[in-house]
Amino acid sequence: MSDSGLVVLGSGPAGVAAAEAYRDRRPDAPVRILSADRRRPYARPPLSKEFLRGKTDDIDLHPEQWFTERDIVLALESRVQGFDPQQRVVTVDGEPHGYDALIFATGSSPVPLPVPGGEHALQLRSLDDAERLRAAAESARSAVVIGAGFIGCEAAASLALRGLSVTLVAPDEAPQQKRLGIEAGRKLAGLVEASGARWLGGASVERLDESVVHLDSGETLEADLILAATGVRPNTELAGVAGVPMQDSRIVADEDLSTGVPQVYAAGDVALAFNTGAGRRLPIEHWQDAEDQGKVAGATAAGDDAAWSGVPGFWTTIGDTTVKYHAWGDGYQDSRMVEHGDGFTVWYEADGAVVAVLTCNADDDYDLGGELIQAGKPAPLR
Repeated sequence: MSDSGLVVLGSGPAGVAAAEAYRDRRPDAPVRILSADRRRPYARPPLSKEFLRGKTDDIDLHPEQWFTERDIVLALESRVQGFDPQQRVVTVDGEPHGYDALIFATGSSPVPLPVPGGEHALQLRSLDDAERLRAAAESARSAVVIGAGFIGCEAAASLALRGLSVTLVAPDEAPQQKRLGIEAGRKLAGLVEASGARWLGGASVERLDESVVHLDSGETLEADLILAATGVRPNTELAGVAGVPMQDSRIVADEDLSTGVPQVYAAGDVALAFNTGAGRRLPIEHWQDAEDQGKVAGATAAGDDAAWSGVPGFWTTIGDTTVKYHAWGDGYQDSRMVEHGDGFTVWYEADGAVVAVLTCNADDDYDLGGELIQAGKPAPLR
């Protein structure tokens, strides 16, 4: 059995931030990141944007030397088979590893397209996925992207900017309609179309052939490349089997990212953590929030007092346009769009207080929105 210390499961932003925060406070303790991925930690946001367009291959979170200098052991292609919270042992590839603290930061996996022939669609989550998609795009002339979440919108725009004839298909009238409302959704559809892609809303996929998408309307879309961007599922099976408290397929965590199991923490997509600003537990699925939670989890595991309190938020780039969003993430009662010369702001309120803000080319509103959400104050009258 190896020495104890910190063991982090997962090499995404939450896992790497947790390892760094722990190392900053515990310079002599062992720190190990166990990753199922075969690649060194990398940034996922560029995979649907600059990487897919062929504009960059530089997506490493840190160079190899960064881990060496901090004495953080990075074990790739590690198959975690289980852990014993009573003995504080995690089993990896048949070998037991003791830990003083264990952080679940195992992220999410794509949800396969649940229709006959769904296996013909590519997915986009890992760097391996992105390399397959980019290679397919190099010889393709046409593409269909299924699903109009932010990844679907980003990928459709990127493929169109590569010169492919692209159709983005989703059952709603506009992208992100349920989350952001119809006005904002139409703005996002406009950004997709401005990149050269076709938006086809109100359409559900019934089945796939190798190069044909069959819609419920009877329409068929032929494509050299089919991408399914139909959501993700948190990787929490290991925690659930071991009896870590779960809710809605996520690990229940307090504001310091501790779970109901001593010295076990959770951060990122897998966590349903208590946010002190919101006063309730919130799920997250975005890069910056995962990194923020990782910092809290690493600090707490090292013995410091830390709490997750910020307003969740993220940026997305659709084509050449960046859209930013702050929100508690549990709905709104009213929304108001404010048009700007080259962009817009949508204020979302509940009980007279801002609970979300969506901006395009309005950074001051994005920053103000975060402050108003945190303070529970109303939107400005403009």
